[in-house]
Amino acid sequence: MSVHEAITAHTRKMHSHLEQFQVLDEQREAAIEQALTLCAAGQPFSIAEINACTARINEHAKHGISPTRPYVTEDMVRDCVKRSAQ
Repeated sequence: MSVHEAITAHTRKMHSHLEQFQVLDEQREAAIEQALTLCAAGQPFSIAEINACTARINEHAKHGISPTRPYVTEDMVRDCVKRSAQ
């Protein structure tokens, strides 16, 4: 394999890794938005899907160059809704 082919293969692998991160991060953001919407409406909400996405993102990050994300608590969701209402 030539140096050019090796660099191209490496670049494709990094790009693919970041594309997968993007998909996972969008899923996490959608779960966060859903929890915020429910909380703001005074309805019960769950952080389970948010943190399941977070776990997938953090595991994915171990195998490449993507960032990790923090786990979310119910208090974090409530605080965010309170701040946005002010």
